[in-house]
Amino acid sequence: MNKQVVGFDVPAMVGMSINDIATPSLVLDLDALEWNIQTMGRICKDLNIGHRAHGKMHKSADVAKLQMSLGGAVGICCQKVSEAEAFARAGINNILITNQVVGAPAINRLIALVGSGIEIACCVDHFDNVKMLEAAAQNAGVQLNCLVEIDCGAGRCGVVSPQEAGLLASYIHQSSALSFQGLQAYQGALQHLQSHQDRFQAAAKALNFLEEVLRHLRGLGLSCAVVGGGGTGSFLPEAQSGLYTELQCGSYAFMDADYGRIEDEKGERLDAHSWKNALFLLTRVMSKTRSGLAVCDAGLKSQSVDSGLPLVSQPNDLRYIKCSDEHGILEDEKDSLAVGDLVYLIPGHCDPTCNLHDWYVGIRGGLVESVWPITARGKSW
Repeated sequence: MNKQVVGFDVPAMVGMSINDIATPSLVLDLDALEWNIQTMGRICKDLNIGHRAHGKMHKSADVAKLQMSLGGAVGICCQKVSEAEAFARAGINNILITNQVVGAPAINRLIALVGSGIEIACCVDHFDNVKMLEAAAQNAGVQLNCLVEIDCGAGRCGVVSPQEAGLLASYIHQSSALSFQGLQAYQGALQHLQSHQDRFQAAAKALNFLEEVLRHLRGLGLSCAVVGGGGTGSFLPEAQSGLYTELQCGSYAFMDADYGRIEDEKGERLDAHSWKNALFLLTRVMSKTRSGLAVCDAGLKSQSVDSGLPLVSQPNDLRYIKCSDEHGILEDEKDSLAVGDLVYLIPGHCDPTCNLHDWYVGIRGGLVESVWPITARGKSW
């Protein structure tokens, strides 16, 4: 087997100095990552609720295994069948696809995972899809676990009334090829509401609807082994409601600039004390020809800016003000940067940024401690 080449095959090797990492690269502060994972584990234990870590954020089997071993996560979530396959092949065998699975190619692969012995479930919100899944499971001689997804206010997927939820759940319950496991109740739209008050008011509205659905299901004689949902921005009211059995937080482990702007009950940023920034886009100054500005090697191909431009973590007197495909413009008012200097960026949105890279470089004490493949990178089908 050919030796891996730094800068072509991998961004770094274990034992290297941070200064020798190829840029732009995603680096993980392992101390901060472990602190975040342990903290979430303690919170869930104190609130007596399970945590199913959302793997669609990091797409890494290594991070997922750390969330289970260090944070007590019961398993993982992901969004696509190909993601589930990647995690399953890496040895993770408790997976929830928090999404609808449609089309013969995806459904057949999902059913194959069930047949392989993986503990897996998916979400449903429409009879047509349920019948497709049922037929495939019947043909394979397996039973597929399903959660009925309800629309808690995001206006995306999910049934919009308790009656619709009851009809779907009843049909699944009576099917020999399907198993009704419970509800998926994730309110994605409220995760990034900056005001603590706005976020909790939106959460209260979502919880009221969930309670209506649960009451209706109980009236039909249906119980929910699983009620899943909750994200980094909303998990406290959801966990404290007594309605959920599992939280599905993901971004807490890495954090990003957008989540950092969210306020807690004291009006302070979430990244001020609640969670630590563990994910950084390491970039290097490639040009310094104009006073007050510098150019780094991290542009649009290295990060997602759908939630805004990245923040500069180190050095802390800089601003990232503009980007193109391969370049980032840094405001350097003190002209403190020189060509070759390293700059640590906090990505605006961690999920799509992680999906642009093949590797995480774990750092501790100024050295590279781990180089982890991004297991499900690009798995979007």
